[in-house]
Amino acid sequence: MSRHGFRATVFAFCLPLVAALSASSGYAISKDFDQTYPLQPCGTFELQNVNGPVEVQGWDRNEVEIHAVKTAKQQEADLERVSIEVDARPDAIAVITRYPQNEGVEVAVEYTIHVPHRVRVEHIGTVNGTLRVSGLDNLEDLHTVNGDIEVFEAGGNVHAHTTNGNVHLELAHAPDKAGATAETTNGSLVVAVPSDLQAEIEAKCLNGNFYSREMRGKLGGGGAPIHLHTVNGGIRLIVLRSSV
Repeated sequence: MSRHGFRATVFAFCLPLVAALSASSGYAISKDFDQTYPLQPCGTFELQNVNGPVEVQGWDRNEVEIHAVKTAKQQEADLERVSIEVDARPDAIAVITRYPQNEGVEVAVEYTIHVPHRVRVEHIGTVNGTLRVSGLDNLEDLHTVNGDIEVFEAGGNVHAHTTNGNVHLELAHAPDKAGATAETTNGSLVVAVPSDLQAEIEAKCLNGNFYSREMRGKLGGGGAPIHLHTVNGGIRLIVLRSSV
């Protein structure tokens, strides 16, 4: 059960060093990174990764907890060539995964992060990996190239973009006038919204299925825009109904 007590029904529109063996990924050597930084509840957070998934969860503490695992495929020395840089201030935290320029380093970095519920996420991105976000109200930019984007129990202001992957977007309440966006090129979109949502829907699907019992430009009396775009894939709109 989600923090908001919803269930979904289909309505539907078209830095110790640790040596480890990982059978699932084929990587062999890993190193953990664990740090906690204070952050004002209405501060900003951003993260840029390259290879590896990112999961960000909202919580009630006024601090950011970062757990990352760097994993090298072959050489232990490669772990030190990829750095995790954190610029931490009381009102803003930025995390960057830094790889050496013009060198091929087979290292993946997987992040699990907790941030205050009301933090403004300016950007969370990775190139190769899934993005998973839950319990946050303001997600200005979620971006990956090769991977899915999954957003749960989120506020209405979400902008999610991937090239090769699916987008699952669950809005806990209606967006403000800035609206929400879910876009992919090669993948499908599933968007879950409250049953009483007032919004303007714009959906574009070039090569794929766009399911709808009744296609209209508005939900309820209309309101903030929700843009749903895909080239190769389907679009579905799900209505969240309270379980109580």
